Amino acid sequence: VEFTCVHGNKVDMIDYGKEGGWSVGTEDAWDAVVLAGGRARRLGGMDKAALEIRGRSLLGIAIAACAGARYRVVVGPERLTDEPVRWARESPVGSGPLAALGAGLAVLPSGSAVVVVLAADLPAVDAELVGRLRAAVAGSTRVDGAIVVDGQHRAQPLLAAYRRTPLEQAITKIGVLRDRPVRSILNLLTMAAIADTTAADDIDTPADLARWTHNRPGRP
Repeated sequence: VEFTCVHGNKVDMIDYGKEGGWSVGTEDAWDAVVLAGGRARRLGGMDKAALEIRGRSLLGIAIAACAGARYRVVVGPERLTDEPVRWARESPVGSGPLAALGAGLAVLPSGSAVVVVLAADLPAVDAELVGRLRAAVAGSTRVDGAIVVDGQHRAQPLLAAYRRTPLEQAITKIGVLRDRPVRSILNLLTMAAIADTTAADDIDTPADLARWTHNRPGRP
């Protein structure tokens, strides 16, 4: 079985039929890190994670998508949530999503094989997609994770599942995380790619918000 693989900005095909076995299973312990900070400049500085789509906040959507995780860490200012989470903040606050990811990983206890990473601005993300990402990671020893690729063939590092050890090694190798692009980790990892244009549709602008609020009844 062939599968598209991302090596930094390069897309290759790998053959799972030649694999020697699985290194993690979908039943193994996994954690989640949800990034819910950022300044949302194009939305006038509003609290993007608190925006409601069909009666649920974007943060609530992301947390619910990670149901079944051993721990769910939210990196951002503390808010009321319907489900229990751990909280973290990058230092200094506002130093970018890569620094936020590092802060989230730092508060996770050891013992998980996979970490799902989500941005809190994805109205279509759900548990089914997270399950697909985790299954793709489980399907090969030759990948360090699985990542959603959007309709423009862009890999989305904040919509992905990573093997924890390679992810932490990549974070350590980068060193200074402040204001570094989060895509930097993709240059150090080999990721299985899952095409999903709907899941990758985020909310960055008033037009995005209006489209989801008025014209999108839900995930197809």
